[in-house]
Amino acid sequence: MRHNWMKLMLASPAILAIEALIPLGISAMPLSEIDQQDPVPEVAAIAQDTATPEPLDILEQINLYSQADLETGPLEQVNSVRELSDVSPTDWAFQAVSALADRHQCLLGYGDGTYRGNRAMTRYEFAASLNACLIQIQQRLDEGFNVLSADELNAIRRLQEEFAAELATLRGRVDALEVRAAELEANQFSPTTKLGGEVLMAPIHAFGDRGDTTAGGEDTELSFGYRLRMVFDSSLTGSDRLRARLQAVNVARLDNTTGTVMSRLGFDGESDNEVLLERLEYRFPVTDNMRVWLGATGWDYDHIFTVTNPLFEGSGDGALSRFGRRNPAVYRQPSGAGAGFEYKFGNVARLYAAYMAGNAGTPTSKNGLFDGTYSATAQLTATPIENLEVSLAYSNSYFPGGEVNVSGSTGSGNARRPFTNDVATSSNNLGVQASFSFAPVTVSGWAGWSLAEAQGSDGDVSSGDTATLFNWALNVGVPDLVKEGSLLGFIVGQQPKVISNDVSGREDPDTSLHFEALFQYPITDRINIAPGFFVITNPDHNSDNNTIWVGTVRTQFNF
Repeated sequence: MRHNWMKLMLASPAILAIEALIPLGISAMPLSEIDQQDPVPEVAAIAQDTATPEPLDILEQINLYSQADLETGPLEQVNSVRELSDVSPTDWAFQAVSALADRHQCLLGYGDGTYRGNRAMTRYEFAASLNACLIQIQQRLDEGFNVLSADELNAIRRLQEEFAAELATLRGRVDALEVRAAELEANQFSPTTKLGGEVLMAPIHAFGDRGDTTAGGEDTELSFGYRLRMVFDSSLTGSDRLRARLQAVNVARLDNTTGTVMSRLGFDGESDNEVLLERLEYRFPVTDNMRVWLGATGWDYDHIFTVTNPLFEGSGDGALSRFGRRNPAVYRQPSGAGAGFEYKFGNVARLYAAYMAGNAGTPTSKNGLFDGTYSATAQLTATPIENLEVSLAYSNSYFPGGEVNVSGSTGSGNARRPFTNDVATSSNNLGVQASFSFAPVTVSGWAGWSLAEAQGSDGDVSSGDTATLFNWALNVGVPDLVKEGSLLGFIVGQQPKVISNDVSGREDPDTSLHFEALFQYPITDRINIAPGFFVITNPDHNSDNNTIWVGTVRTQFNF
């Protein structure tokens, strides 16, 4: 659609930007001056409705005009016509659109990369586009360029008068945003640091005990625990990340009453209600395919490696049990401080490696970065097809006498200390993990082996004695079952068990199975509730012990 008064401007490159806005479907002049030979009914109706408007506030005006075409989205600056997917050189207005972007730098498109040149535009959209061109023209005038003739100035003046209300509204909104932005900048937490946090609250109860002949076995009362975490993520270069996490936690370890670490929750811990620095690490890129981590404290393998258990690995939104989160054979080895890296082979595979020490900050014998508890782990993760991930991990670990914990506080007492706690122990560990998604179900699982070796002698234990540990798990999750963000999950497995031992009497006699069920439901975008339970049969892989039931309702608050 052309307008008679615009014919005076066709020959002017400087006004080409303004002319190109007019054919999009909205009148820049009163209806009485429009050429009625080629009407656009929808646009005419909108213009007629706004000819004698009732008094409306700004929001009502914006909402009224936005109904001309639903879900158009906000207008954004377009630097080149090549960014627009629906504009081609064969379009009749291609040169005009190109000029707006290339010559005048005032072309506006939609956030999805489209221009939508065939749809009617609202008066607010026209005003926004006109304002973008006026800003560019004003900048060129301020720079001393004589770019406009008298006729062009008159045309621009008429456009400004016609759209005075819309331009004033837009400028008012920009001014308000600038005021709010200035206030945020003046009161922001930090220009380089982002603060996030999580609070967990949960009633907890355990039923059953291991038996009267072993440690523990006291009656377990209903308790209520909490965990608070505050995470500070800072970037010094724009591509790195310095993460500090503060934590206060009071979630009782159930092994203190049940007598077995098989009953531990995935989010337990005690800090006497004190807020402590629980994690400190720095991550930075070396190349486009390689990132390096430096951990000072609280650093663990799931912070750098993918543990190939996507639905259940989190302590706040994953499995309820400690065992159900990840393969303990490789991901529960000594951790705390160290260094590691990730290298990507395109989108097909990733290589991880890390070294961690449990007491790196203590400069005494059998401690420090290399003389105390440590682990060195490497993992290759592959995604051969879109919905399948597999990983193979190997870890070597060492525990001085008095600090032996081969199975990472899961499994039986024999699995934790195959040769008693007083004998220094080394361990070679292998883990195989896989996860496969086929809507709406995701199935994950793992198998883990540990070959422990005594590094000293004590009583019946001789240096060089070995013990073999084994564990496995199968997880089934159904995400978004009744609501987006919900999760129905089932976990079954065998916690670490000593299946052979050179030391007589330190093999596990029976087999314990772990059964777990949970349902996570998002009450809001920031509040999740997850009732669930898990069952331990033959605790400590001993049929003389009674079955243990653990129930909880974990509630997560994110901020």
